[in-house]
Amino acid sequence: MSTLYESTLRSLPLLGRGKVRDNYAVGDDKLLIVTTDRLSAFDVIMGEPIPRKGEVLNQMADFWFEKLKHVVPNHLTGIAPETVVSADEVGQVKGRAVVVKRLEPILVEAVVRGYLAGSGWKDYQATGAVCGVELPTGLQNAQKLPEPIFTPAAKAEMGHHDENITYEEMERRIGTELSRTIKEISIKLYKEAADYAATRGIIIADTKFEFGLDDKGQLYLMDEALTADSSRFWPADQYQVGSNPPSFDKQFVRDWLETQPWKKEPPAPKLPDEVLEKTSAKYQEALERLTGQKLA
Repeated sequence: MSTLYESTLRSLPLLGRGKVRDNYAVGDDKLLIVTTDRLSAFDVIMGEPIPRKGEVLNQMADFWFEKLKHVVPNHLTGIAPETVVSADEVGQVKGRAVVVKRLEPILVEAVVRGYLAGSGWKDYQATGAVCGVELPTGLQNAQKLPEPIFTPAAKAEMGHHDENITYEEMERRIGTELSRTIKEISIKLYKEAADYAATRGIIIADTKFEFGLDDKGQLYLMDEALTADSSRFWPADQYQVGSNPPSFDKQFVRDWLETQPWKKEPPAPKLPDEVLEKTSAKYQEALERLTGQKLA
């Protein structure tokens, strides 16, 4: 099974590499985004690729972009990635890349939480609130919230943790009107996605969206949407208030790393084959359960 840890396209200018995605310029107004098989845990990029992870993320994001395009336009152009690279590079982009509009990214992540989990649960235990959003007393770990809450985060440089910020801080950074629009759209996207996922036996506990503006000020959903990397998916049949259900993502990797003597700083320990295989299988299961599609 072939994997792609890092793309090496020469036919297009490389603009930069994120934790998972490599971005190339396609002319002045478009980008080619290649989703690799890299995996980051605790904000550290692992040294080993997860087989087919990039294809899963790409196919899952495309599914949601299509399903939710009536809520907000997205960055997809419909241009086949194979047509913008040289013939010998098609294997690097097939099934794992998209050609998108080049937008001005808004440097705030739009996080929506429907359940109390992860850092939100820790915050609630300490303060009775999540990122400044007051919640009822007596809630338990993994409990469904009365209503989804919007808890933005400031995007950090590579290798650093994104920082939770208050909604008021978001308003200071990007303006009141844009903040309100993003909050309303994000909650609508989450609710529609969560309602659909429930029909497939999956709980979307929380997720994050990223947005960008074109040169006319039009808002677009960009980057990825509702993938196993940007969301916490739980199997509904194993859900129980009070404990975190097993999630459809990199949890196998996180759990294994927690048993290792390292300081959550690069370099990461070498992942064993069993962890790579189980993680790959979990990503593929999430795709099939949510979308009804197998990997192309």
